[in-house]
Amino acid sequence: MSSIVFFGIPAHGHTNPTLEVVKELVSRGHQVWYYSYDMLREKIESTGATFVSCDDYDTEQKLSAKDATRLGKDLAFSTKILVDTTLALDEKVCREMEELKPDCIVADSMALWGKAVAMKLAIPFVSSTTTFAFNQHSAKIMKQGIGDLVKMILGMPKTTKQVNRLRDHGYPVKSILDIIGSDENTHTIVYTSPEFQPCSETFSEKYAFVGPSIRKSCESVEKQREKLLYISMGTVNNDMLPFYKSCIAAFANTEYQVIMSVGKLVSIKDFGELPENISVFSHVDQIAVLKQADVFVSHCGMNSVSESLYFSVPLAMLPQTSEQKGVAERVLELGAGIRPDKADGTAVLSAVNEVLGDDSYQQNAAKIAKGFQNCSGAKGAADKIIQVCTGVR
Repeated sequence: MSSIVFFGIPAHGHTNPTLEVVKELVSRGHQVWYYSYDMLREKIESTGATFVSCDDYDTEQKLSAKDATRLGKDLAFSTKILVDTTLALDEKVCREMEELKPDCIVADSMALWGKAVAMKLAIPFVSSTTTFAFNQHSAKIMKQGIGDLVKMILGMPKTTKQVNRLRDHGYPVKSILDIIGSDENTHTIVYTSPEFQPCSETFSEKYAFVGPSIRKSCESVEKQREKLLYISMGTVNNDMLPFYKSCIAAFANTEYQVIMSVGKLVSIKDFGELPENISVFSHVDQIAVLKQADVFVSHCGMNSVSESLYFSVPLAMLPQTSEQKGVAERVLELGAGIRPDKADGTAVLSAVNEVLGDDSYQQNAAKIAKGFQNCSGAKGAADKIIQVCTGVR
């Protein structure tokens, strides 16, 4: 049996798709170690993997709220944080990899320290990509503006400085693209279908489009009206009390049943007495809700969108980050959702009415769902990992 090490980042959306894969590997008798963060310990340990905490070494989690907003927007700053974390983990991870002697390292595409360590120690590597795979063709969906391009160019000298820090510690990298870039020679698991992935035909055979990894729901949701609307802005940037209140005001006394998940940054008490047709929770079983929902008002995280479309639920989309905007663009292109004009309740209500008034949105969502359900799923991802493991023996 093989020994496999996973590296993740402190994000539910990047961890959830891997959990069924880890369960599949463990069920086949393989040993799995999962380097991640204490916020995800319970989820990871439930798969049967050995959890290894990285909290004491992670730079990102020690950032101020102001600095945290720079991640993903400032290439030089983001590179520094990633290199800081890689070097903080360097001694621990290199020592433990030499002890474990894994047959393969599987790292989230944003857990760059996993790829860096695999390069340094010449361990077979698989990239785990929980959003779209990107090359010169598919990257166009991001529609990067000229301002973003200028910022990236201006930041390049600073990223070179960070690359030199890695080289000084024995990492064989020539440029930051060696770490953050996708390439045709890297074995890559992508948690979407060839049909949903933009330009999937342009990727090499080393890319496995296995479809979303959908867990089983552990609860049931009662549908009390003909149409059920689900509102959630994810688990990260969800401190949006004014938005939630505007949605409650807009949907009060409509014919829709509304379930709203607001996260832990907002107090349920702040909503006061709710209309009879609206329920607000800090957390819900999203899979259970989507099985009953007719429209999902979403921030457009890849995981949430995949789960929605898997159950043929069209979307009203309010993306916040460039990654989420890219996902929203693909949904728009395939006709499975729309973007409200504004992030307020009136605009959202108008968008929901439009989606429910035109059957094509649900029909297009169902087409995407069929593509997802025809994919190899967690079993296919596990097969890919084992192929990489055995390929070096």
